[in-house]
Amino acid sequence: MKYEISGTTMQTVAIDLDRGEQLYSQTASMAWMTESIRMDTHTGGGLFEGLKRSMGGGSFFITEFTAEANGHIAFAPRFPGQIMAFPLQSGQSLICRKETFLCAEKSVNLDIALQQRLGAGFFGGEGFILQRVTGPGTVWLDLSGEVVEKNLAPGEKLLVHAGHVGINEPSINFDIKMMRGFRNVLFGGEGLFLATLTGPGKIWLQSMPIMNLAEEVARYMPGEGGRGSTVSSVVGGGVAGTVLGSIVGGLFGSGGDT
Repeated sequence: MKYEISGTTMQTVAIDLDRGEQLYSQTASMAWMTESIRMDTHTGGGLFEGLKRSMGGGSFFITEFTAEANGHIAFAPRFPGQIMAFPLQSGQSLICRKETFLCAEKSVNLDIALQQRLGAGFFGGEGFILQRVTGPGTVWLDLSGEVVEKNLAPGEKLLVHAGHVGINEPSINFDIKMMRGFRNVLFGGEGLFLATLTGPGKIWLQSMPIMNLAEEVARYMPGEGGRGSTVSSVVGGGVAGTVLGSIVGGLFGSGGDT
């Protein structure tokens, strides 16, 4: 199996498969393939497995690709950003934000990861349920915008706007911290809380969270940016305001992402 990642802001990953090799992806990720590749869409282990993926921000079904002869297949994410390949050893895991998973070898397990702290689940930006990928095998993940990698020493902390957290090793402790200063909370635009990442371990940060992109696009939509963004601005800025705004906006029929 060989692969090549092409492009700049809208990347694709093209993978050459030998006869009998298998990949799988979430639905609507495949861009093109040769006729020697067979597709098979299913729940990936039954109803419960499909529900778990849906709870983690993925698709209920997965699509499995098998090379009946030497073939070629390509995948593309839905948003501008970077595709990253991670060759995972047996038992090695990564924790990912929702919708990060693009595709993987058949041997890689895609599961959910639960936030261990109540506050992190409510105000950490991604909810209680994240994605976990576990080797052996190669997995391709996509992050939004540019990617910055950081290695944190034991006990070292990094405060991050929650939307910029992309991928982290399981050894990283994820918590939240309330912003200091009345003016910072009201006028800083970062919301009430920041994510607190504590080492040891490695993290991958993304420069353009999808929620930020959606809010900017919504500003230029008819109707004063759409009801979802209007409600978010009324409820409050930052992660907590966005979460509450999405809930209230959904009650009035607006899109959950704006």
